Formats: sequence, C-alpha cells, structure tokens
Amino acid sequence: MNTTVSKLKRYWPLYAMFLPGGLYLLINNYIPMAGIIVAFKQYNVRNGLFGSAWIGLKNFKFLFATPDAFVITRNTILYNFVFIILNTLFGIIFAIFICDAVNKKLKKTYQSAILFPYLMSAVILGYIVFAFCSQSNGILNSTILPALGIDPVNWYSDPNVWPFILIFTNTWKGVGYGCLIYISAINGIDPSLYEAASLDGATKWQQIKAITLPSLIPTIITLTLMSIGRIFYSDFGLFYQVPRNSGAVYATTNVIDTYVYRGLMEQSNIGMSAAAGFYQSVVGFALVIIANWVVRKVSEENALF
Repeated sequence: MNTTVSKLKRYWPLYAMFLPGGLYLLINNYIPMAGIIVAFKQYNVRNGLFGSAWIGLKNFKFLFATPDAFVITRNTILYNFVFIILNTLFGIIFAIFICDAVNKKLKKTYQSAILFPYLMSAVILGYIVFAFCSQSNGILNSTILPALGIDPVNWYSDPNVWPFILIFTNTWKGVGYGCLIYISAINGIDPSLYEAASLDGATKWQQIKAITLPSLIPTIITLTLMSIGRIFYSDFGLFYQVPRNSGAVYATTNVIDTYVYRGLMEQSNIGMSAAAGFYQSVVGFALVIIANWVVRKVSEENALF
C-alpha cells in the first residue's frame, strides 16, 4: 500500500496527463460497449435497449444472407490490404528523404506538405477528385486525355477504374500520418551509428539497409498490427463521398460500412448496424491476436504483447 501511495506521489504529473485520455476512452469506448446487445435484438425505441425483443443472430443475416456479402467482404479486405502495404512503403520512403534534407526550413515545409492532405475532410477530397474526373469539365476529360489522343471517359459509370482512383487517393491522403511517425523514429536513431558507417566507407543506401530499416522494424510492426485490427473497417468518406455514391460503380466501391449505411437508410434497422460493428470488432480483434502471435514466433522482442 505504501509503495502504491509513493508511486502516486512521485508520478502524479504523468497520471494527471493520462486522466483526460483515460476518461475519453472510458466514456467513448468502454461504456458504450453495453450497446453490443443491440446486435442480437430487434431494437425498439419505446422498449429501450434492454426491453427490446431478443432475435438472436437474425441481424447478422443482413450481412451474410445476401449475394453482396462476398463482394463487400472482398472489397473491404483487399482495399485495406493494399492500403497497408502502400502507406507503409511510401511512408518509409518519404520519411527517409525528408530526414536527409539538409535545409531545415525545407524539411519543415515537406513535413507540413505531406501531412496536409491527411487533414482534409472526405467531402473536400470528393470535390477534388470530382474536379479531375467530372464527365463534362473535369481536368482529365477536358485537358489531359485529349492531349494524349484518348477519348473522354465516364469515370463515375466505369467500375473498373475505381480501384486505381481509390488506392491513389487514399495513398495521397493517408501517407503523411505514417510518414511523420517514421520521421520521429528515424530522428531517434543514434547519429553515431551513421558516423561510424560513413567512416567505414558505407554508402547512403548501405546505411539505410543496415541502420535505418532495421531500426524502423518495431515501429512498422506496431503500425501494421494496428492497421490489421481495422482491416474489416473502411474509411466511409473515401468509399462514399469520393465515388459520389454512384450506383454504377458499387461493384468496386461498395464495402461493409457503405453497405450497412445504405441498408440503414432504406430499412432504419439499428440492430443491423450493431451486428456489423460487432462482427468487424470481433474479426479485427482475432486478426490482431493472430498477427501478434506470428510476430512473436518470428521475433519475440518486436511483439506487442
């Protein structure tokens, strides 16, 4: 007891800094977990959360007993898988380039520029894409394609082009977040390692392979595991706002989140939405456990737990 009190007295500033975040997690993440029960009920506002009729797994049939189940699951997993790979790859590349910039003012400018798209809302992002892909006066159809001798394309009616558009858009928008984390990790590497390697005649590429990349492995694993935990979730704004909810391209833009949203708009069934969230959470948790287990088998020191 005395040890606990002494620790509280000694580290009270740290506990004070933790308190706002802890309260946020408690109120926003843990208390609402009682609402999971809605996934197994036919929710009725009059009867309330616990008074609504119990219907078991019927809400989950909305996701699985439909011909669209395979499409939305495939799109969700494949898009997120590609997003993880590209954002990690380009995040590391840009972080290395920025850290090697000699001019400090330019370095700060590069950091701000690469983070700026991440701060944009999905609505603004959708308008930017529309400015390029508009059928009548978009930059691609009115300027770029005619200069290349290519006929205009009806982008919002062709599902085959949207995997490339969404992947490019997500990479452009999201790479800055991971890049800044990798920049922080690179700045934390002991400079004497690079000095010793330089004295030994190592080239810049050899220094990157022998020092930078191995030092980034814990950060890469942590960010990847966090991303794997949300691989069954999607950026709703990216898949809804950017394609402008065009029904012609649902085959390649419809994911679990947008499918559930459209289902709610048509049927107003809250239980279906809760079932989808429960399903995504359970699968995401299982994937994190499995991925961490694999990491532990390969390199125990780099595992999260």
